[in-house]
Amino acid sequence: MNTKMFCRYIIAAVMSVLAVSVTAQDADSVYPLHYEASATLGAGDGTFAPYYITAMRHGRFSQKYNAQAEGKVWRPMPLDRRFSYGFGVDLIAGYASANDYERFNAETQSWYTHSERPSSAWIQQLYGEVKYRGVFLTLGLKEHGSALLNQRLSSGDLVESGNARPIPEARAGFVDFQDIPFTRGWVQIQGEISFGKMTDSDWWADRFNYYDYHVTSGQWYNYKRCYFRTNPSKPLSVTVGMQAAATFAGTTRLYYRGELQREDRRKLKLKDFFNMWIPHEDGGEDFYSGNHLGSWDFNARYLFKNGTVVKAYFSWPWEDGSSIGRRNGWDGIWGLEYAAPERGYVSGAVIEYLDFTNQCGPIHYAPGDHPGTSLTSEATGGDDYYNNATYNSYANYGLSIGTPALLAPLYQLNGFLVYRANAMRGFHVGIEGTLSPVLDYRVKGGYRKAWGSGYRLLPAPVHLTSLMAEATLRIPEVRGLSVNCMVEVDRGNMPCNAFGAMVTVRYDGIFNINKK
Repeated sequence: MNTKMFCRYIIAAVMSVLAVSVTAQDADSVYPLHYEASATLGAGDGTFAPYYITAMRHGRFSQKYNAQAEGKVWRPMPLDRRFSYGFGVDLIAGYASANDYERFNAETQSWYTHSERPSSAWIQQLYGEVKYRGVFLTLGLKEHGSALLNQRLSSGDLVESGNARPIPEARAGFVDFQDIPFTRGWVQIQGEISFGKMTDSDWWADRFNYYDYHVTSGQWYNYKRCYFRTNPSKPLSVTVGMQAAATFAGTTRLYYRGELQREDRRKLKLKDFFNMWIPHEDGGEDFYSGNHLGSWDFNARYLFKNGTVVKAYFSWPWEDGSSIGRRNGWDGIWGLEYAAPERGYVSGAVIEYLDFTNQCGPIHYAPGDHPGTSLTSEATGGDDYYNNATYNSYANYGLSIGTPALLAPLYQLNGFLVYRANAMRGFHVGIEGTLSPVLDYRVKGGYRKAWGSGYRLLPAPVHLTSLMAEATLRIPEVRGLSVNCMVEVDRGNMPCNAFGAMVTVRYDGIFNINKK
């Protein structure tokens, strides 16, 4: 199934969900329809926009210069009814500056540069969703963030961070944590699964260097998670579980020194969906179908009597069985979060340590990869986070689907579209609060240093120090009108020195629609 056909099916399915939903009877005769319009201008002096101005914004901004208009309408899905529905439409249009990427010309045996920029318009969100009791189904393009981490202050989830643009998909699961029978509320479960079709094949084809490595088109996407939580009404509550994602199917073209060496076509089969849901050995050359990655997640929350919340958490990445078995040392995110009982000068704060340097060691060797070899021992290392020997790196339209802390393929102007600096350490701090009834602020900062990867060490380490300050002013005279200003300074070469500023004027409100 090609991308255009899949998008048509998704749009038709969304319209069907909306048609069923609109004819359903609500308990109330009036329901709210939210709307928002915004205009954004951004400029800077770096090759790309600064790190925090780009990160965790669902792929909206990445370039040095940006002028963007956005309009969205949505109906939130009420959670207090047995049956409810929601939907949303979010459109973006504008202009962004371009970057020059290198490409190899096989006919002339020479290199040249070509200019690429983001699309001038796209559908950011288009979805319909329904809920019955504690179970939901969503169809279409919808933004998702971390299920456990603070979306505004964290450095980002390792599997689905909300950093890249959403993927058109069908997603189902529990609306929230549900009590497990016979546990009397002491243990709850939450989980969901999705299948989607990636629509960014042209992005990869336009920026690939066609000299070395591989490029894949027509990939499919799978996400799933399962979390268990102890009684949240108690002062101490613990959440633990796993996330897993996979890319599969599609066509991969492998190049070496400008020549096409191999083309692997993997037609989508029904069994692929089962292989993604419950990965198992398929007996083929790749051992397991698809490219799988994920994280082990843990969150301990303590609620004080005055309403203050303190959390301690970690998220451990895995790329294969060795890192699932925790042979990758201290790799992961380790964090502390503070949340005040009410808005104030410091309403929330996060501090995180990030380490991705172990990766189960630098060597990966499996005898099955080398038929006829006399070496029967295995070395299950070289995890090379977010990269894969068969599929595209774990990104959508060039930005990381997981943590934005690792240098994504978008920034590889040589057309070698990988995470070239995923052996990285760093720390991150986020603070937000309220300075007056109409003025909020947020500050993010951090330092990162990377050495390349176990397969491709850099000639010298790269690093980046970043500091971003943001203020949001609500205009009391015009209800729903606000102005947001962001200023950031980056110093280093991961990817570059950058100074940037961005201003957004936003107007939002609610239509109360009478159904009678």
